[in-house]
Amino acid sequence: MIPEAFAYERATSVDDALRHMAAGALPLAGGHSLIPALRLRLSAPEALVDIGRIPELSGIRREGDELVIGATTRHQMVIDSAEVRSEARCLHEATRHVGDQQVRNRGTLGGSLAQADPHGDLPSVALALGATIVLRGPSGERSVAVDDFFTDHYTTARGDDELLVAVRIPAGQGRGAYEKFNRRAMDWALVGCAVSHGAQGWRVALTGVAPTAVRARGVEEALANGDSVEGAAARAAEGLDPPPGLDGSAEYKRHLACVMARRALERATG
Repeated sequence: MIPEAFAYERATSVDDALRHMAAGALPLAGGHSLIPALRLRLSAPEALVDIGRIPELSGIRREGDELVIGATTRHQMVIDSAEVRSEARCLHEATRHVGDQQVRNRGTLGGSLAQADPHGDLPSVALALGATIVLRGPSGERSVAVDDFFTDHYTTARGDDELLVAVRIPAGQGRGAYEKFNRRAMDWALVGCAVSHGAQGWRVALTGVAPTAVRARGVEEALANGDSVEGAAARAAEGLDPPPGLDGSAEYKRHLACVMARRALERATG
């Protein structure tokens, strides 16, 4: 389908982007979520504001004990970063499996998190890493813990007048892994599991089993108590009630959650 007509603006700064958003424009970065929605006419904004060339929104840097990744940092930049590979291992792994090479060259970390797809790879990774999401709006800048960021299907704590500007990740998480089950290499995860170990111990998160990515707290508790990987992974299905569909029954998805958790933990601890 052909999208509804819209105006196009290119922002030169975050403040410039916020000004356009206040007038009703939607932010456009890599476009891999927004453009399909426009073509299907699931979204019909009067204007788009391109934030892809705002310098302060792109890049990876170390600040104290955190990695700070700009919202429009391309997936391939994350993959190529030696610091991400050594300090946030599961992010490096998961990003390698996002879409295909064209998607990785254009898609952005911030766009993926703002989209909050319940089958997306990176929301579960952000949860596993204990990330902080940095938002900026007319009232200034605020930080939201990732555990409070994803609220429902394709819904986050970001206000309509706010822009996701950065993701802050605690460094020192060189132990981690991401496993997902999908039917084709470029597909979203039917079920996926991200695991990471940092100063607060193990964090484990699942995708594809709820309206949002969710923590597997039973697995985390078992690992903290010294249980075996196999025993801990068996608790991944606790409290899950995945929606059944053409992609599988709820029971099947609970089974996959345990399998993906075991595989991810075996690699992260091996």
